[in-house]
Amino acid sequence: MFKKVLVANRGEIASRVIRACKELGIATAAIYSEADATSLYVKKADESYLVGPGPIEGYLNIHRIVDLALKVDVDAIHPGYGFLSEKPSFAELCEKRGITFIGPTSQAIASMGDKVRAREMVKKAGVPIVPGTEGSLKNREEAIAFANKIGYPVMIKASGGGGGRGLRVARDEKGLIKNLEIAQSESKIAFGISDVFIEKYIERPHHIEFQILADKQGNIIYLGERDCSIQRRHQKLIEIAPSLILDADLRERMGHAAVMAAKAANYTNAGTVEFLVDDKRNFYFLEMNTRIQVEHTITEEITGIDLVKKQIEIAAGKPLTIKQEDILIRGFAMECRICAEDPKRNFRPNGGRVTAYYSPGGIGVRIDGAIYKDYVIPEYYDSMVAKLVVRGMDWDEVYSRMHRSLDEFIIRGVKTTIPFLRKIMNDNDFRKGNFDTGYIDRKPELLDYAEFEDPIDKVAAISAAIAAYHGF
Repeated sequence: MFKKVLVANRGEIASRVIRACKELGIATAAIYSEADATSLYVKKADESYLVGPGPIEGYLNIHRIVDLALKVDVDAIHPGYGFLSEKPSFAELCEKRGITFIGPTSQAIASMGDKVRAREMVKKAGVPIVPGTEGSLKNREEAIAFANKIGYPVMIKASGGGGGRGLRVARDEKGLIKNLEIAQSESKIAFGISDVFIEKYIERPHHIEFQILADKQGNIIYLGERDCSIQRRHQKLIEIAPSLILDADLRERMGHAAVMAAKAANYTNAGTVEFLVDDKRNFYFLEMNTRIQVEHTITEEITGIDLVKKQIEIAAGKPLTIKQEDILIRGFAMECRICAEDPKRNFRPNGGRVTAYYSPGGIGVRIDGAIYKDYVIPEYYDSMVAKLVVRGMDWDEVYSRMHRSLDEFIIRGVKTTIPFLRKIMNDNDFRKGNFDTGYIDRKPELLDYAEFEDPIDKVAAISAAIAAYHGF
């Protein structure tokens, strides 16, 4: 087993990795920018090192991070999610410098990171894919011809990445021409290449993803699924495990397809194979994420398996000690992403000082968070500040527990998505499980909630008005 692991990330995922390392008896080293100097994960790590310059560059400089890892004598690097987690050049540099990358090989990251190549690979392995172009589009004329062939609507997708970047839907030729240029521009900015391809757009699907684990001895298992259909602009807001729409037969077939996709890439470590499921229960490969997912928590809750520990053990060369028949799904789990955003202003990020922080508790409640009272949320990073995770024996219990937990969760000083999430919990369609990827777009009334008025701020405003009136 490793003696020391460097966590090449920040925020709640850095804390999550540090916890897993501590339970395995592994020392930890963290990196941080000046903007993150007061972050929780910095305090939790055994060692912490300032990287820079600026708030972003230090987290993205692969040579500086690997040089630091060698200097402080670490055995392995865990990339978390985001930043460098799906950069094959980072994994490759670790491999060349003799440091274990806690994740798949650089070849597997590269093959699944190229969405066109990944489609072709899994198709050969017998995994169903959405009808689409065989490769990246050469020009506008090719895009128009293919869209006319398969019929509108179509989805334009970036070849070099995911997460909703460089992804646009076109419902006619005019929309295709307009969105093609936008998608290419977004892809260039996000992934360094402007290559895009086209897929048939599946109307009102469920977004279902399967968690897999693959060791270096060739063993691959799947740990059930997560329904990530509650999303806005392809960014996930709420995740549920298991899905309410899958039965045992469909779960087994999709799980088998996820394993086949992983085998096609010679994959090792933890990964997630994502699918779209249409209203006729047909499923299609979407993409594979070659890292730990934000929503890995709910799989842990329904299986009792610590996925980050498994990542570390697999990277250290240990074989999986669990087989497919050992995986038992117990009850349900749900995760709500708590973001410092203002939903009523187009979900605009809303950093600043946290003036009060009261998290929920009780049986079946878990918080993976990154903030505390008086913490100043930096403006430079992703706006997610906490993950609220609950589990229950059945859907009714997990729903009511999340409803209660959101009511208990209080964050003041910055606007968050908590009131928006509470509104979703009060929606009858969500309560009954009647949702798909278009749920948020079809319900603008979800933004019709009362703004929280902090009594402390109100008293301060009144005092200031009185002082001004009296000329103090």
